[in-house]
Amino acid sequence: MYGLIVAATTALFFVSYFIIMPVVNYFRDPKGLRRYPNFNAIAGISDLGFMYEAQKGFRSSKLNELHKKYPVVRIGPNSLSYGSPHAIKDIYGHGSPCTKDIFYEALAGTHFHLADVVDKPEHARKRKVLSSAYALKNLEGWEHKVSDKTERFIKGCDSHCTAPPSKEYPRPDEKDLTFDYRAWTNFFTLDAIADIGLSERLGFLDQGHDLVRAESMDGKLHYVNYRECLHATARAQSGIVWAYDWYKFNEKLTRILPTHFRGLWKLNEGWNDIVYHRATQRLKRYQAGEKLDDFFQALMEDKNGSPNNLEWGEIVAEVSIMMNAGSDTTAIAMNNVMFWLLKNPTCLARLRAEVDSVLEPDEVVAPYDKVKHLPYLRACLDESMRITPPTTFGLPRRTPPQGTSISGDFVPGSTSVSISAYVAHRDESVFPNAEKYIPERWLQPDSKDLQPYFIAFSAGARGCIGRNISYLEQTVLLSSVVHRYEFSLPYPEWEPERWESMNLSPGPMPLKVWRREPGGERGEDDKVGI
Repeated sequence: MYGLIVAATTALFFVSYFIIMPVVNYFRDPKGLRRYPNFNAIAGISDLGFMYEAQKGFRSSKLNELHKKYPVVRIGPNSLSYGSPHAIKDIYGHGSPCTKDIFYEALAGTHFHLADVVDKPEHARKRKVLSSAYALKNLEGWEHKVSDKTERFIKGCDSHCTAPPSKEYPRPDEKDLTFDYRAWTNFFTLDAIADIGLSERLGFLDQGHDLVRAESMDGKLHYVNYRECLHATARAQSGIVWAYDWYKFNEKLTRILPTHFRGLWKLNEGWNDIVYHRATQRLKRYQAGEKLDDFFQALMEDKNGSPNNLEWGEIVAEVSIMMNAGSDTTAIAMNNVMFWLLKNPTCLARLRAEVDSVLEPDEVVAPYDKVKHLPYLRACLDESMRITPPTTFGLPRRTPPQGTSISGDFVPGSTSVSISAYVAHRDESVFPNAEKYIPERWLQPDSKDLQPYFIAFSAGARGCIGRNISYLEQTVLLSSVVHRYEFSLPYPEWEPERWESMNLSPGPMPLKVWRREPGGERGEDDKVGI
């Protein structure tokens, strides 16, 4: 009898807490959010509605369809998504009273890093420490590292070159689809950020894979695949984080349940070990007296050589976000721009003509000074990040306790608000023919008017601190490869698989690659170093 009473009481608690109370709160509607249409049938009642959409793989696509009808969509009991890019300033702008949402606190480890710290004074302190490392003046110091990675990328590309396609059979043979541009651009950004940030050579471009040494907290060394661990972490977190108060519990639960999450969390442990090994090895070099011009040095000392006295946990957290955000989003952008250029041959031809006009025929790596101001090159990059922004989900913000006005509409305090870049970049009033890849839109007399609505790097005081590095890497690599090679997709209608976690990650992109001459084709024997 006692067991039945306990079971009944437990069942009543769960039914009351997870069903009755949410339904009652939905109809009580203390914040007046019921006036907004819901993302799905239960989104206004429970965060499970958004979590369900997250598991389907591309929630921003559905959100975009809803925002064609509704300017505001309720995506959770306490969360609103905005569709108009005119709300960007109110949510993300420098004068916005909104702060980072508790979403970031839920995901934070023992120490906050620059991307997840919520407290504004604490963010200002962190940004001051890191600004010297990411400053525009450091481009010259970064360029030789980016050039080195570009040369290694090209050697890898050379090794995968095939003969030019015949005019009779222009569609590439499957055996000639030897170069996975998605993987190799990720090898590039991983090698680059490790060198820029930690003065470490991972060697992924040289070895053609991302097997890397990792170290557990007890000092045990082992090998894991960098990309697999990184992407698994993002998938696991993005599936369950939306119920903020329950995230830690749900993480523990999904670690033991026999579902795909258990495998993802196992790979997450590999990611933690990757970061820990990188940080500890770099610390040893610092303690040995090496003075290196990198991100880690800026964490340890200010520009005058005075110690910053950061806690070790904070340093590891900053290394983690650098190795994550500093590599993945740029690799996605690099992959996407090549995809869009191959889908739009006239755009590729115009870009190639622009690049060829400033580079010598035998130049292998494009000098940044020669290509950094090429208008069509920058337009191609920005248009790719507009139509397929690497980070698609709405970066959530929290309204102040007293509430605030967003797009002329008062939103009560402590409400999560966001705009998806994928949605904002498809607003036809700002970006006509939004579903088409049109780099020329960025070259019109009024193109500067588009910039406030371009949020591939977010906006305001919390905008991406690493955008200068990203543009440097994208600019040098793209100009170098379009100058040297021809590429072909598997077939004209080919589309990559895409999965949205925090970023919109494309799957493999196998390409046929062959050498070219400006205005013609190059022979297979003309390779780097030959």
